[in-house]
Amino acid sequence: MRAVDTNVLVRLVVRDDVDQVRAAEEFVGSGGWISHLVLAETTWVLDAVYERSAEQIATALDMLLNHAHLTVQDAGVVSAAAENFRGRPALGFSDCLVLEIARKAGHLPLGTFDRDLAKIDGAVRLPQ
Repeated sequence: MRAVDTNVLVRLVVRDDVDQVRAAEEFVGSGGWISHLVLAETTWVLDAVYERSAEQIATALDMLLNHAHLTVQDAGVVSAAAENFRGRPALGFSDCLVLEIARKAGHLPLGTFDRDLAKIDGAVRLPQ
């Protein structure tokens, strides 16, 4: 299976360039793999560049997780991170993903200075 980069994923979600959307769809037509890093970058681009809301980003994550031709690295981890993100969108998806990757790897607690992240099970706030 071939992997996709952030630009390809953004085109599939945002659909703002007809030619690039067509090329991206053709490329993933036989299957495409999305790494955690590409997914985190994509959510950042959707927020910072395209000014998508947390709800819109969460919907895009759901679409990618359920896409017929795309495979997301550790889909269960990403799904759990998306669920945390939906519950606490101010955190950002990347923080939620970091926590869920640590959880899967068995490396909890996740130390953080972030008050909001520390409210999620598995994270602990360090003294400042």
